[in-house]
Amino acid sequence: MRYASVVVLLSTVVLASATLSGATPPPQNATPTQAPTAPQDQSLSANESLSPESQDKLIREIRHELIMLPYYNVFDNLEFSLNGRTVTLSGQVVQPVTKSDAENSVKHIEGVEKVVNNIEVLPPSNGDERIRRQVYNAIYSYGPLFKYGNMSVPPIHIIVKGGRITLTGVVDSEGDKNLAGMRANQVPQTFGVTNNLRVVTSDRSSKDKKK
Repeated sequence: MRYASVVVLLSTVVLASATLSGATPPPQNATPTQAPTAPQDQSLSANESLSPESQDKLIREIRHELIMLPYYNVFDNLEFSLNGRTVTLSGQVVQPVTKSDAENSVKHIEGVEKVVNNIEVLPPSNGDERIRRQVYNAIYSYGPLFKYGNMSVPPIHIIVKGGRITLTGVVDSEGDKNLAGMRANQVPQTFGVTNNLRVVTSDRSSKDKKK
């Protein structure tokens, strides 16, 4: 039986469930918690396709579990695809615990039969850590972009590997996207910036703008 594979990008990030103020990087010392185990519906086979309504519900639940991970922050990027009842996780994270927490949280969701964990754990590097902090301050302290740092769910992800910067997530305008890329490019001792930010104006709900 054929399934329609649905790829979902997590365009927002949770920062220790607290509102970010100023340009201080998010804390990374929260205590990890596991999602409660949900009962599986034994009457549904892994070979059965999902109805559009069930698929939408499952996507929402997976997204919620991932953005609520205690160690997930602006220096990580998580994505997933849904093919039938199989969830494939991808993206990049700084800490190994984020990769394992993501798999553990998703596999306990009712309706998920299999989880393929392709999340990349970024190699530890003092140089990359310095770049992350400097890019964070360059973007979130900059006047026209300061509004994003004041959101309870800051939307710009900063991924650094081997001195190379990738920006992912969402912004309100093409101008903000270009400004973020320009600010990241000004950080010294880097090897280039890939700007994958998406311009989204209608998807941002009012709760994302709470302060």
